[in-house]
Amino acid sequence: MERVDLDRALLKAHEDKDSAELVRLYTLAGDQAEAAGKIDAACFYLTHAFVFALEAGLPEAKVLNRRLADRGRAHPLEL
Repeated sequence: MERVDLDRALLKAHEDKDSAELVRLYTLAGDQAEAAGKIDAACFYLTHAFVFALEAGLPEAKVLNRRLADRGRAHPLEL
C-alpha cells in the first residue's frame, strides 16, 4: 500500500473507531518501516498497533508484544 493511501486509511479507521483495522494498518506501517530499515519508526507504529490490539482484546497483541520485546521496546508479557 502506498504511504499516502496508508495515511488516508489510518485516518478513516481512527474516525470510524475501527480497532481491528487500526491494528492491521499500524502493523502494515510498522512492517513497511522495518523493511526500509527504519527501526524507530517501525517500533512507533507497532506500539500503536499493540495498544489498539490490547484495548480491543485482539489476539494480535501477543505477536506485537513479542516483536516489540525482540527490539528492546517492551517487556515480554504473558497474554
